[in-house]
Amino acid sequence: MYMRIADIKIMSGPNYWSIQRHKLIVMLLDLEELESLPTNAITGFYERLVALIPSLSSHLCTEGVAGGFLNRVKEGTWMGHVVEHIALEIQSLAGMDTCFGRTVETDKKGLYHIVFSYEEARAGKYAAKAAVRIAEFLIKGENYDLESDIKTLKQIAVEEHVGPSTYSIVKEAINRDIPILRLDGKSLMQLGYGAKQKRIQATIASTTSLIAVELAGDKEATKKILESADVPVPKGEIIYDEDELKDAIEYVGYPVAIKPVDGNHGKGATTDIKSFEEAVKAMNAAKQFSKRVICESSISGFDFRALVINKKFIAAAMRTPASVTGDGIHTIQQLIEIENSDPKRGQGHQNVLTFIKVDEATIDYLTKKGLTLETILPAGEECWLKPTANLSTGGTATDVTELVHPANISLFERIARVIDLDICGIDIIAESLSTPVKENGGAVIEVNAAPGFRMHLEPNKGTPRNVAAPVLDMLFPNAAESTIPIVAVSGTNGKTTTTRLIAHMAKKVGYKVGYTVTDGIYIKDEQVVKGDCSGPASAQFVLKDSAVEFAVLECARGGILRAGLGFPYCHAAVITNVAEDHLGLNGIDTIEKLARVKSVVAESVLPGGYAILNADDDLVYAMKDKVKSKVALFSMYENNIRIKRHCAQGGLAAICSHNYIVLMQGSKRIRIEKVGNIPITFGGKAEFNIANVLGATLAAYVSNFNLDDIRSGLQSFIPSAEVTPGRMNMFQFSQFTVMVQVIRSSSHSRSRIIFC
Repeated sequence: MYMRIADIKIMSGPNYWSIQRHKLIVMLLDLEELESLPTNAITGFYERLVALIPSLSSHLCTEGVAGGFLNRVKEGTWMGHVVEHIALEIQSLAGMDTCFGRTVETDKKGLYHIVFSYEEARAGKYAAKAAVRIAEFLIKGENYDLESDIKTLKQIAVEEHVGPSTYSIVKEAINRDIPILRLDGKSLMQLGYGAKQKRIQATIASTTSLIAVELAGDKEATKKILESADVPVPKGEIIYDEDELKDAIEYVGYPVAIKPVDGNHGKGATTDIKSFEEAVKAMNAAKQFSKRVICESSISGFDFRALVINKKFIAAAMRTPASVTGDGIHTIQQLIEIENSDPKRGQGHQNVLTFIKVDEATIDYLTKKGLTLETILPAGEECWLKPTANLSTGGTATDVTELVHPANISLFERIARVIDLDICGIDIIAESLSTPVKENGGAVIEVNAAPGFRMHLEPNKGTPRNVAAPVLDMLFPNAAESTIPIVAVSGTNGKTTTTRLIAHMAKKVGYKVGYTVTDGIYIKDEQVVKGDCSGPASAQFVLKDSAVEFAVLECARGGILRAGLGFPYCHAAVITNVAEDHLGLNGIDTIEKLARVKSVVAESVLPGGYAILNADDDLVYAMKDKVKSKVALFSMYENNIRIKRHCAQGGLAAICSHNYIVLMQGSKRIRIEKVGNIPITFGGKAEFNIANVLGATLAAYVSNFNLDDIRSGLQSFIPSAEVTPGRMNMFQFSQFTVMVQVIRSSSHSRSRIIFC
């Protein structure tokens, strides 16, 4: 028995299924003949499900207690419900945080929407398909390799998830309500919107000096600058061949350290070299990463990393190379395997710790100590496995921030100023940081741009440090705004004209405006993209543009249903109306369902913003009970009882009264402009455009435009093929006038030409 996946959609913003949960998979699943076969009618299904995925026992389901879901399976539930829970659980078993799901019937028998949360979109989509496959195997009673799916999901997570350093900054930004956009599918992140945005890539920020990054990457140049600033550094020289290596060792003296000039993360570095044979081997290893190699004195002591952000000392950690501790039973190889089973360890920079890999450096290091991978260490004996202490090679960290001597703090901050790095990692070899490095024989061996945060965020020992917070303090000082004003417009009719009118008024105020409508994306009055651009991708296009100071975004039902809103919130939303001429898309076959789609926009307004609702439309007016924001109403009728009741409670509204656009708040009334002076109303004959003017006027008012600018904007918005293409465009000829109106439906557009 098979089920059929009819469709899979990935939500990435407020959506039809949830306003708060933005990351959802929506799978349309046809149960086919399984619609008449609940789980309790399938012999052995419950037992096989529990045997394959015993951790499902933790799922609460509607019963609200652990085991609630499995009780439903035993008593009998539909297979779509089972698929939902399997999809959630296999993501959880792969280490992803997923907990929300629901299964909803459609109007067609056997067809269900399976909705569940995801952490990484590709993993969520894989989980959807795998869950259906798993359920089918369980129905047939066939064995299933669940571990293969878990392994695949873990691999997807490694490939898609940002590393801990980037994640810490993103998490801190989210805690501060700073919006996030991932720009390249990797670690390039946008924090904030439009002209207020900043960017990070790993721990390099858009404020970071390119010269400083280049300088930090050139160890020779860094060393010269530090020497000139009286910073203690190891004595050394740049070498290219064995002859120069021999001369450098004679100058420096054993022991020496050899590393690539342009390297990072300890790659190609070898320390404590005491023979020329070792030195030649180390030089060749370093040349794998850089043509230029530095040979310098090997400083004895512990390996420390100091972190300076915005030229202020933030944290310090002592790093220890990858190591194992003997138990008198297991070999070093076995101890490494045991250590790598720690869930804190993972591939690359994805986890707090990195897997310990046995490589040539490990073998050489053990050989120097007379050990092999088959050696059984005595109980309690620690054995280092690498010549360097980088976390990227499996090292561990101990926080020592509180132990750093004031003279060292001053030194570290001065180094950041000398190199001019705003996020700066400084590597020091010294016996301690509790005494001045300049006095205890220690030295600064490296300065790093894009320093890893892992050792500070979750050290193996000592106090974790929220080192992401000072990064956000630097990027957005004094609680600076991270976003631009965003006005969203939705409804069945009038939303494009309303969007253009609001954008026009914002431009008159002096903003650089970006807006999206059904014929394109406009940045500062230039059409940069043609086509229907009323979906989430177009909204993000505008919000990514650093020129945009004010965004007006048309939000059509198609984009909301296909992928969600595309942005987490807005400051104001105008809902023009809900009519039946846009039914029939993605199962939205009633006007009530269509209103629910449009309500997503209204419900996404921030608590301090305004949902601007048409009080003449019952379904739009009803949205006021769902929003968390303030509400402003508009009506074509000044005696609308809803308007009167709203204003009596101090509410804000706009009406058409005695042929004037009038703002009302409480008992206060403000005449904005005579309808006949607003070109878009065609002397008051185009009543639907009067309604659009009311909504747009409120949007401008709650965006703090002054009344003169609002009035000027209404007067200067002249309908034309350039300003409102396809919207009642008038063309004057000698004998007659032609009006062109594009009529849009859910499936196509057509033009209507009227001769006057």
